[in-house]
Amino acid sequence: MIIKRICSCDTLISFIIGNLIKTAIYQVLVFNTKYNNQHYLFLFVITKQGEYRLKEKNDIYPSLMMKRAFNIIFLIITIILVSCSRDVYMYSSFHEPATDGLRYLWSRDGMHWDSIPGTWLAPKVGKQHVMRDPSIQSTPDGVFHMVWTSSWRGDRGFGYASSCDLVHWSKERLIEIMSDTTTVNVWAPELFYDDSRKEMMIVWASCVPYKFEKGQEDENNNHRLYYTTTKDFVTFTPAKLLFDTHFSAIDATILKRGENDYVMVLKDNTRQNRNLRISFAKDVHGPWTEPSETFTENFVEGPTTVKLGKDYIIP
Repeated sequence: MIIKRICSCDTLISFIIGNLIKTAIYQVLVFNTKYNNQHYLFLFVITKQGEYRLKEKNDIYPSLMMKRAFNIIFLIITIILVSCSRDVYMYSSFHEPATDGLRYLWSRDGMHWDSIPGTWLAPKVGKQHVMRDPSIQSTPDGVFHMVWTSSWRGDRGFGYASSCDLVHWSKERLIEIMSDTTTVNVWAPELFYDDSRKEMMIVWASCVPYKFEKGQEDENNNHRLYYTTTKDFVTFTPAKLLFDTHFSAIDATILKRGENDYVMVLKDNTRQNRNLRISFAKDVHGPWTEPSETFTENFVEGPTTVKLGKDYIIP
């Protein structure tokens, strides 16, 4: 995913004047991006303690030495000027066993990625208190919304939180969405902003035993893709089947290529396959075409999409 808005320029000014003069700096990562015709900057600092931290507005410290302050300010301004024309890609992630919380990766070209050390939100909802498959999407008001898998099994919903800066997150909530009490799980919720309907769509995989043809999976692993929509993350439409793939399917992600042109990348979770396929639709709510033949090797999951120039890549 591309992070659209990260922090505003007044945060940057306070960051430069108030904080960088306090600590020996080894490296500064400056992420520049554009949202609603305004530029925003996201800065991480590596200190001598090896910490990454985002400095906040009004977090002012007294200077230690004027010369040192000017040197650091000059360094930051130089980096900003060099970076101003370059967007950065960011990717939400987690480490097994998924109990530590949200992690980020970043890239300048969408092909070569590196991690940002640290965790940014610890999981506190769900029966197992895990944070797997975090998906982040912004709305036109600049707010970032995140959903995630909160338990392997036992939850009939997904975790949710929001943020204005990707650092400070709201109180976490468990959004219980599957009304069928036999539901085994709610896996890999994925956000998609439907600009035609001006609402957020959440797609996930759930297993409801004996509801669909069994195929090659046992009843407790026979997933299908469901969705709900919301305009405010307070009220949600009832869960609805998005796509009966006729095989166990999980990890769906959706992109819009143009008017009435939607693409879904999904995982065939059949044991001997576990690979990726593609489906197409004229409306994001469906109907969706029969999935393509697989285009990856086996044992691949968790797809996302990035547009690079005229092409799309699936990391």
